[in-house]
This record gives sequence, structure tokens and C-alpha cells, in this order.
Amino acid sequence: MNKITMQNGTLTVPNNPTIPFIEGDGIGPDIWAASVRVFDAAIAKAYKGEKKIEWLKVLAGEEAFKATGSWMPEETMDAFKEYLLSIKGPLTTPVGGGIRSLNVALRQELDLYVCLRPVKYFEGTPSPMWQPEKVSMTIFRENTEDIYAGIEFMTGTPEATKLLNFLVDEMGVKAFRFPETTSLGIKPVSKDGSERLIRSAIKFAIENKKPSVTLVHKGNIMKYTEGAFKNWGYELAEREFGGQVYTWQQWEKTKAASGEAVANEEMKISAIGGKVIIKDAIADNFLQQAMLAPQDYSVIATLNLNGDYISDALAAQVGGIGIAPGANINYLTGHAVFEATHGTAPRFANTNTMNPSSVILSGVMMLEYMGWRDAADMITNAVGKTIRNKTVTIDFYNLLKEGKLLKTDEFADEIIKNL
Repeated sequence: MNKITMQNGTLTVPNNPTIPFIEGDGIGPDIWAASVRVFDAAIAKAYKGEKKIEWLKVLAGEEAFKATGSWMPEETMDAFKEYLLSIKGPLTTPVGGGIRSLNVALRQELDLYVCLRPVKYFEGTPSPMWQPEKVSMTIFRENTEDIYAGIEFMTGTPEATKLLNFLVDEMGVKAFRFPETTSLGIKPVSKDGSERLIRSAIKFAIENKKPSVTLVHKGNIMKYTEGAFKNWGYELAEREFGGQVYTWQQWEKTKAASGEAVANEEMKISAIGGKVIIKDAIADNFLQQAMLAPQDYSVIATLNLNGDYISDALAAQVGGIGIAPGANINYLTGHAVFEATHGTAPRFANTNTMNPSSVILSGVMMLEYMGWRDAADMITNAVGKTIRNKTVTIDFYNLLKEGKLLKTDEFADEIIKNL
């Protein structure tokens, strides 16, 4: 089997790479079967048969548990490690102990520190926004710290009592209003973890000629975690990217010196030689501004919990999470898992009715990551044309005044026809 490898910080991709996949639970098999046909057709057409992915099925979730007694068999994790890239449908989160979340387990085990969520609008997609076409952002969400570290203790347990007593007696904490019924959680945010996330976001912005990177945080309240994230970001930008970026403070000085009244700094980016602006926003204000003036934001770098809220809120502006792609990436080792961002929707399993766009567009991200941009662009354009033609699955059909209702596999057929 041909393997994708990492050589000196760069992916080496053979013409026939082996890529593991997980169909997923619930609607997973339906949307995967549709998606993989789109991938194969686009690659065949873009490269005239010279390139092809060799798909390797691995097990996780309910299918794995029924077959092996394990929600995440060791063989699956080994395959993800060995072949670097993989793609998956939605997985069930086990109830009643064991792995807290299969997705979190993958991210922690492979140290996939970036949750990458691009959000863009496809013309014709039903949206609650007046001008959804103004939404075009790429979210870099920290994927291993903050709430994903999972450090919490239930009230009444010996661990919670011990930690509470330490905080009160040893650290002098007086913030516990109801100590007898308080559960506790610890939010770790490190300089190293923050910097590698922000570094990836800035590199992405520079390489893709994006106008800005916004550090979204709640540093006005959590000064030594969220506030430190912001400060470390500015320091990193000046230290490592000084000739390629402007920090917000530098940009304010530039505007003042020019004497121009600039309503939107991103409209004047060419005036400072095309450098990427590094700025920040308080999380709650950002969620407001993302609706009022989404055109002012491009690349977002943020911690885990903020990123969770932001990515789903922005997805809703452009058609919902059913069409939102996602990836979990370690840019240092090359490991990456591309995935549907929605749930398993078990009541619609085997109905062949659900929208496969989240998996399809996650596959586009995978092809871009591999350097197979011709095939990626071909799929993106075909998805756009299919939606513009109002040939859609039930989720979009119910929101359109007119259109043609398609099954999941028929939607894939239409995309392939439009390649």
C-alpha cells in the first residue's frame, strides 16, 4: 500500500495513496457511499486516471463495538497513525462510561491541535441572513486544551472535596458561593499550545493571501488563560512574522499617520503592502459582529470552547451544520482527520435522504491538504452549481420556495454530472 509521508515538514503524496475511512454511525453509511463516488469521479476526471485513492475501511463507533466489543479498536488508531490522513462520518458518543467522545479520543491521541472549520456561502443555499455571501471565514480552533482536556470533578466526590479544600485553604480562593454543592473544572491553556495554533492560523493567512487573523478570546474576564492567549498571539506575530503582518496597534498608527478616515481596515489592506492584520475581539462581541459585519473577519484563531460556539454559529449563517466541513490537523506530524461536523441522526439511518455535503466538502479539504487542488476545486464548483440549480436534499428543499427534491445518492449523481 502506498503511504502518504511527511518529509521535512512537507507532505509527500503518491499518485495512489491509501487513505483509511470510517463510514460512521446512523446516516454515516448513506452519506459516505454518496461522497466517495464524488471523490473518485472528480479525481478520475481531474487527473485522467493518473491518480486514484485506495480506500481502506476501518472500524469505529457502533459498527466497531458490535464487531469487536471496542468503540475504537487499536487497529483503527494504528491505521490513522500509519497512513497520516483519514476521513470519517459522524460517530456515536458512548453513553455510560468508557471513552468520553470518540472524536475527542482521536484528537488527543494524534495530538490534532487544530480544528479547522472553513465557512463559506454557496449561492442558492437557504440562509436566515440578509447577505450570507459576506460570510467567508476560516476558523482555527485549539483542539487539545481548554475544555477538551476534560479535567472536572463532580460535587460530593472525594476529588472535588480535596481540590475545593486546597483552593480555599492553600490558595485563599473566596469565590465559592455554594461550596457544599460545587462541581469543579480546570481550564488549561498553555503558551506552547496557544502559539502552535496561532502560528498555523497566521501561516494559513499569509499563504492564502487572507487580509486578517482575529484572536477571539474572553480575556477581559479570564486574564491568565484567554487573556494570555491573546497576548501570546500578538507577541508571536511580531516575533516570527514581523515582515509579513501588521498588528492591530501598528495598523492604528498607520491609519493615524495617513490622515485617512478608514471605516473598514480590510478595505485598505493594499495600502500597507498586502500584510496580514493581526487583531483581536472579545468572544461575545465577535459573535455579534460576525452577524452585523462578517466581511470584516477572515481567519479566526481561538480557544476550544469559543471555537465550538463560533463554528456552529457561522455555519448556521450559510446554511447550517449539515453543509459545514471540518478537519483536525497536526501540521507538524502531518496527521489529519477530515470529518462530517454534524451528528449521526439515527432516526434517518438507511433512509437515503440526508445531505452528504459535510462529508463531501471535508473531502475537498483533504484533497487541498494533499495538494490535489484541481480535483478539490472541481468538486467545490460542482456542489455550488448543484445547489444553484435547486436540485437538493430534503433539508434545503424544505426551505426553498421551489426546487427538485433528491435522495442522497441522487444528489451525488447531480454533483458528478456537474463536475
